[in-house]
Amino acid sequence: MVDVGAKDVTARRALARAVVRMSPATAAAVRDGDAPKGDVLGPARIAGIQAAKRTWELIPLCHQLPLSYVDVAAEIDADAGTVTLVAEARTSAQTGVEMEALTAASVAALTVYDMVKALERGVVIEQVALLEKSGGRSGAWRREA
Repeated sequence: MVDVGAKDVTARRALARAVVRMSPATAAAVRDGDAPKGDVLGPARIAGIQAAKRTWELIPLCHQLPLSYVDVAAEIDADAGTVTLVAEARTSAQTGVEMEALTAASVAALTVYDMVKALERGVVIEQVALLEKSGGRSGAWRREA
Protein backbone atom coordinates (compact mmCIF):
# COMPACT_ATOMS: atom_id res chain seq x y z
CA MET A 1 0.00 0.00 0.00
CA VAL A 2 1.02 3.59 -0.46
CA ASP A 3 2.05 5.26 2.80
CA VAL A 4 -0.41 8.09 3.43
CA GLY A 5 0.64 8.60 7.05
CA ALA A 6 2.20 12.02 6.44
CA LYS A 7 -0.82 13.35 4.52
CA ASP A 8 -3.32 15.66 6.16
CA VAL A 9 -6.78 14.45 7.04
CA THR A 10 -9.14 16.45 4.81
CA ALA A 11 -12.75 16.23 3.70
CA ARG A 12 -12.85 14.26 0.47
CA ARG A 13 -15.65 13.57 -2.00
CA ALA A 14 -15.95 11.65 -5.27
CA LEU A 15 -18.67 11.10 -7.87
CA ALA A 16 -18.61 8.22 -10.34
CA ARG A 17 -20.99 7.11 -13.07
CA ALA A 18 -21.89 3.86 -14.81
CA VAL A 19 -24.27 3.64 -17.76
CA VAL A 20 -26.21 0.42 -18.38
CA ARG A 21 -27.45 0.14 -21.98
CA MET A 22 -30.42 -2.08 -22.83
CA SER A 23 -33.41 -2.11 -25.13
CA PRO A 24 -36.07 0.56 -24.62
CA ALA A 25 -38.54 -2.18 -23.61
CA THR A 26 -36.22 -3.44 -20.87
CA ALA A 27 -35.56 0.10 -19.64
CA ALA A 28 -39.32 0.70 -19.53
CA ALA A 29 -39.73 -2.45 -17.43
CA VAL A 30 -37.10 -1.12 -15.02
CA ARG A 31 -38.87 2.25 -14.89
CA ASP A 32 -42.26 0.61 -14.31
CA GLY A 33 -41.03 -1.94 -11.75
CA ASP A 34 -42.01 -4.80 -14.08
CA ALA A 35 -38.74 -6.73 -14.16
CA PRO A 36 -39.00 -10.45 -13.31
CA LYS A 37 -37.22 -9.88 -9.99
CA GLY A 38 -39.33 -6.80 -9.20
CA ASP A 39 -37.84 -3.44 -8.25
CA VAL A 40 -34.43 -3.05 -9.88
CA LEU A 41 -33.18 0.28 -8.59
CA GLY A 42 -33.67 -0.30 -4.86
CA PRO A 43 -31.46 -3.40 -4.75
CA ALA A 44 -28.94 -1.74 -7.11
CA ARG A 45 -28.66 1.25 -4.77
CA ILE A 46 -28.13 -0.94 -1.70
CA ALA A 47 -25.62 -3.14 -3.53
CA GLY A 48 -23.63 -0.08 -4.56
CA ILE A 49 -23.57 1.29 -1.01
CA GLN A 50 -22.51 -2.08 0.42
CA ALA A 51 -19.78 -2.43 -2.20
CA ALA A 52 -18.35 1.01 -1.42
CA LYS A 53 -18.05 0.01 2.22
CA ARG A 54 -16.05 -3.08 1.20
CA THR A 55 -13.86 -1.57 -1.51
CA TRP A 56 -10.72 -2.14 0.55
CA GLU A 57 -11.51 -5.89 0.55
CA LEU A 58 -12.21 -6.03 -3.19
CA ILE A 59 -9.43 -3.89 -4.68
CA PRO A 60 -5.90 -4.92 -3.72
CA LEU A 61 -3.85 -2.26 -1.91
CA CYS A 62 -6.80 0.10 -1.27
CA HIS A 63 -6.91 1.70 2.14
CA GLN A 64 -9.83 1.00 4.43
CA LEU A 65 -11.63 4.34 4.80
CA PRO A 66 -14.14 5.57 7.37
CA LEU A 67 -16.91 6.54 4.95
CA SER A 68 -19.18 9.29 6.19
CA TYR A 69 -21.62 9.11 3.26
CA VAL A 70 -22.35 6.88 0.27
CA ASP A 71 -25.35 6.93 -2.04
CA VAL A 72 -26.27 5.83 -5.53
CA ALA A 73 -28.81 7.72 -7.64
CA ALA A 74 -30.38 6.34 -10.80
CA GLU A 75 -31.86 7.94 -13.88
CA ILE A 76 -33.78 5.94 -16.47
CA ASP A 77 -34.13 7.05 -20.08
CA ALA A 78 -36.49 4.41 -21.46
CA ASP A 79 -36.47 5.89 -24.96
CA ALA A 80 -32.67 5.70 -25.14
CA GLY A 81 -32.59 2.36 -23.30
CA THR A 82 -30.26 3.50 -20.53
CA VAL A 83 -30.05 3.39 -16.77
CA THR A 84 -27.45 5.85 -15.50
CA LEU A 85 -26.12 5.30 -11.99
CA VAL A 86 -24.22 8.04 -10.17
CA ALA A 87 -22.46 7.14 -6.93
CA GLU A 88 -21.21 9.65 -4.38
CA ALA A 89 -18.78 8.83 -1.58
CA ARG A 90 -17.45 11.10 1.18
CA THR A 91 -14.92 10.78 3.97
CA SER A 92 -12.51 12.74 6.12
CA ALA A 93 -9.27 10.87 5.69
CA GLN A 94 -5.69 10.91 4.41
CA THR A 95 -6.58 9.49 1.00
CA GLY A 96 -9.40 9.92 -1.49
CA VAL A 97 -12.66 8.06 -2.08
CA GLU A 98 -12.48 7.70 -5.86
CA MET A 99 -12.24 3.92 -5.71
CA GLU A 100 -15.23 3.72 -3.37
CA ALA A 101 -17.39 5.80 -5.71
CA LEU A 102 -16.25 3.81 -8.76
CA THR A 103 -16.89 0.51 -6.97
CA ALA A 104 -20.37 1.65 -5.90
CA ALA A 105 -21.30 2.67 -9.45
CA SER A 106 -19.88 -0.55 -10.91
CA VAL A 107 -21.61 -2.91 -8.49
CA ALA A 108 -24.88 -1.01 -8.83
CA ALA A 109 -24.59 -1.49 -12.61
CA LEU A 110 -23.84 -5.20 -12.19
CA THR A 111 -26.93 -5.48 -10.01
CA VAL A 112 -29.07 -3.84 -12.69
CA TYR A 113 -27.70 -6.40 -15.15
CA ASP A 114 -28.51 -9.26 -12.80
CA MET A 115 -32.04 -7.97 -12.22
CA VAL A 116 -32.85 -7.68 -15.96
CA LYS A 117 -30.92 -10.58 -17.50
CA ALA A 118 -34.10 -12.68 -17.67
CA LEU A 119 -35.55 -10.02 -20.00
CA GLU A 120 -32.44 -9.40 -22.08
CA ARG A 121 -28.99 -10.99 -22.17
CA GLY A 122 -27.45 -8.31 -24.39
CA VAL A 123 -27.33 -5.61 -21.72
CA VAL A 124 -24.03 -3.70 -21.72
CA ILE A 125 -22.36 -1.88 -18.84
CA GLU A 126 -20.42 1.04 -20.24
CA GLN A 127 -18.91 4.38 -19.40
CA VAL A 128 -17.79 3.59 -15.87
CA ALA A 129 -15.95 6.81 -15.05
CA LEU A 130 -14.93 9.15 -12.30
CA LEU A 131 -16.90 12.39 -12.75
CA GLU A 132 -15.29 14.52 -10.07
CA LYS A 133 -13.27 14.48 -6.89
CA SER A 134 -12.39 17.03 -4.26
CA GLY A 135 -10.17 17.26 -1.22
CA GLY A 136 -6.59 16.40 -0.52
CA ARG A 137 -3.38 17.92 -1.78
CA SER A 138 -4.42 17.82 -5.44
CA GLY A 139 -7.68 19.65 -4.76
CA ALA A 140 -10.69 19.51 -7.03
CA TRP A 141 -10.94 17.75 -10.39
CA ARG A 142 -13.91 17.48 -12.74
CA ARG A 143 -14.30 15.46 -15.95
CA GLU A 144 -14.83 17.62 -19.00
CA ALA A 145 -18.25 17.15 -20.60
